[in-house]
Amino acid sequence: MDRAAAEGRRIRIQGTVQGVGFRPWVYRAAEASGVAGRVLNDSLGVTIEAFGESGALDSFEQALHISPPPAAEIAHYHSITIPPEPVESFVIIDSRRSVERRVSIPPDLATCDACVGEIFDPANRRSRYPFTNCTNCGPRFTIATDAPYDRENTTMAPFVMCERCRREYESVADRRFHAQPIACPDCGPRLLFCGPDGQVLETGAVRLEPDTTSATEGFSRTSDAVALAAQALCEGWIVALKGIGGFHLACDATSSYAVERLRRLKHRDEKPLAVMVPSLTAAADLAILFDVERKLLTSAERPIVLVEKKEPGPLSDLVAPRNRQIGLMLPYSPLHHLLLRDVGRPLVMTSGNLSEEPIAVTNAEAIRRLHGIADFFLIHNREIETRCDDSVVSVIAGQGTVLRRSRGYVPRAISVASTFPRPVLACGALLKNTFCIGSKDQAWLGPHIGDLENLDTFDSYTHSIAAFERFLQVDPVIVAHDLHPDYLSTRYALSRPHAVRVGVQHHHAHVVSGMAEHHLDGPVIGVAYDGTGFGTDGTSWGGEVMVATAASFERLATFRPLILAGGDRAIREPWRISVALALDAYEGHVPEHVFSIMKGVPSSELSTMVALVNGRVQTSLARGVGRYFDAFSAFFLDRRRASFEGQLALEWNQVADRRVRTTYPFDIHESASPWEIDLRPAFRAAAQDRLHGVPVGVIAAAFHNTLVDATASAVRRIAQRVGRLPVVASGGCFQNARLAEGLSAALFDFDVRLHEHVPAGDGGIALGQAVIARARCERNGSGS
Repeated sequence: MDRAAAEGRRIRIQGTVQGVGFRPWVYRAAEASGVAGRVLNDSLGVTIEAFGESGALDSFEQALHISPPPAAEIAHYHSITIPPEPVESFVIIDSRRSVERRVSIPPDLATCDACVGEIFDPANRRSRYPFTNCTNCGPRFTIATDAPYDRENTTMAPFVMCERCRREYESVADRRFHAQPIACPDCGPRLLFCGPDGQVLETGAVRLEPDTTSATEGFSRTSDAVALAAQALCEGWIVALKGIGGFHLACDATSSYAVERLRRLKHRDEKPLAVMVPSLTAAADLAILFDVERKLLTSAERPIVLVEKKEPGPLSDLVAPRNRQIGLMLPYSPLHHLLLRDVGRPLVMTSGNLSEEPIAVTNAEAIRRLHGIADFFLIHNREIETRCDDSVVSVIAGQGTVLRRSRGYVPRAISVASTFPRPVLACGALLKNTFCIGSKDQAWLGPHIGDLENLDTFDSYTHSIAAFERFLQVDPVIVAHDLHPDYLSTRYALSRPHAVRVGVQHHHAHVVSGMAEHHLDGPVIGVAYDGTGFGTDGTSWGGEVMVATAASFERLATFRPLILAGGDRAIREPWRISVALALDAYEGHVPEHVFSIMKGVPSSELSTMVALVNGRVQTSLARGVGRYFDAFSAFFLDRRRASFEGQLALEWNQVADRRVRTTYPFDIHESASPWEIDLRPAFRAAAQDRLHGVPVGVIAAAFHNTLVDATASAVRRIAQRVGRLPVVASGGCFQNARLAEGLSAALFDFDVRLHEHVPAGDGGIALGQAVIARARCERNGSGS
């Protein structure tokens, strides 16, 4: 063929196309199609310049749309004709930078089956090597320091490849062709097993200061350190191990002694702990798994999956007290695989931090902050550039639904229906914080940060924002924030220089995050249920039904407010809200036999609380549906304190009898503006049921059913006024599968949209903030 007379095409592909074996796949497709040319990474994605006869080029382009690498995701594909060139072969060339950038760094990928086979093959040169990876798996985002995703832009840069690794890296036919974290025992990262003060405990090793990455002296060339860690875990000790996105704290999940000690030292009273098991078979021994749970557990993202426990089982009851669910995950790094094989039992695998702090990522930080919790440290000398906690998913309405979007999902972009003409930074909320950067037709949610309530977490937050701005090379000119003036995220937004600042109402942002996920422009009927959010009137909202577009909303219904005696203290001690609801339901005079249901509250404290509520002493009002969950659950479960957010709501859901379909009465007062949904009749009916011996599980189920019924009734009445619009349900309460699935069923004749890829809770709110800020600035023509 006369190459000089051939046709040429330039193909630009954007999405998750770097670090996933995309260029070798393109190379093989070109070879099979008989075209010449080149493929390279740039800061936007992948660019292909192909030359050949028209038919060959058509065949090549067709092949590019069929069976891309498993971890690749093509978001945009564009092909144009270019002048032909006299080239004879197809080559992969070095990456180049472009002026415009998009993050095409893939998320961290779970170890593939081929690499797992190698680490357990005694004859393989990577036998028991805990940093084995290939083009299809391994760390990506958490080790990237810049884009494009090449080795020199990762924390693997200090490790010089040996000759054998170099040959694999440069061979197109090899599974490790251009695998940026490629390593082996001769040239890659190594492990060290340390005591609580960082002293080396491995025989023959020399002391090495934490965080040294320029050399491997003193680090184990084999996984002897793994064997020592496994022995310690089997003996009941707590081990802090350096994972992909941060440190984990691990202990024997079958030992109540070990789990209780970890809880006490970590200051994590009752919040469920995640458990890692070696295989899907081991997971099925502990939990009831359907196809969707199996698929999620074995996915490349390897999230923590909330599944129903089998009872009885080998796990300590302290792993998830009073909870019929357990958060399970499978190993996603070679280190995990080796450790789980050596231990031979389920392990608690929880974030390496004290409660409310960010996870530790450096060796020195871990030894400093986790000293006093961990008995031993399993560390290595590959740095983690960006914190990325484990993701959490649950099955809701038959779909895997992301509750916490972090490792495995970040930094995968979310496409949006309306583009961002100017870059937008959305700063998120206070709790379960994530941020979002919107640019062109994509939005990037950052990794899960946590609750912005201390300096260390805030530092992690600002570091992550800076990293994303560097990856994207954007300087956001519009900054969106929550209306609450005291949130650290709001204060950060207001501190940003040279930016247009847009305050966004919390529940409007919830609804628009759901709209953005489903590419809905609006208007929609939005249902936003959570614990609390700052309203436009300065009060606490959280049970809102609205008609919303991206730019505006009209609040048409809300819940009757509850009195919080002591403000936020009432959230930690929800029995206070129970007393307030009872007093409201009985118009200030609760029959003594009704209060007798709360056996755990001494009469003196009860009398004091009645006086505080009736006298409106140190009280505030809250309309959050989450507060109604607190009030009902604390009253009928006779619980006084919540040790973590949403604890009693979770328990209330757990005890609900799945067979019960009955409901309690409620009112919707349409004379109020906005309408007021009134659950006082439901509380009175539930109290009478309990006094007549009705089981708490029946009452809990009836409460859920009543909430669904009241919401569906409000939506149907609103639809009579505004038309049968799509319904978007968002907010933390819709992480409750019974509520979400119940509302979908009750509104079977509506187009009901639930979250799937973006968290319904505050972890997804930044996406809504970004879209709202863009829409409002466009509407106003300037930026306020």
